Amino acid sequence: MKIVALICRVLLGLIFVVFGSNIYFHFLKMPPPEGQAGAFMGAMFASGYMYAVAAFQVVGGLILLTGRFTPLGLTLLGPVIVNIMFFHIFLAPAGLPLAIVVSILALVLLYYHRQSFAGLVQP
Repeated sequence: MKIVALICRVLLGLIFVVFGSNIYFHFLKMPPPEGQAGAFMGAMFASGYMYAVAAFQVVGGLILLTGRFTPLGLTLLGPVIVNIMFFHIFLAPAGLPLAIVVSILALVLLYYHRQSFAGLVQP
């Protein structure tokens, strides 16, 4: 399980560092989404909200890549992952497979570090 957790941690960290950095530096050319998804993303960029989300992605991804404070990295990325899933479920289903992969990687890491989150589910 230790090797699986290491692989998931590195992959998840890389995904978020690369895609979070892309919001700032635009090194990956991606077509703009259309319809409601495009309007949603347009509003996120126009308001500057997307840059805050990207900061959480990059910081959380870097924390995962370093291997220190992994539960903190998962805590920062958790809400981002939930919103990515909702975006792809409701607005842009074409990206759902990658969102599911990211969710599975995060769930594996959450399970591996479950003792760090045990206090959250105790009365």
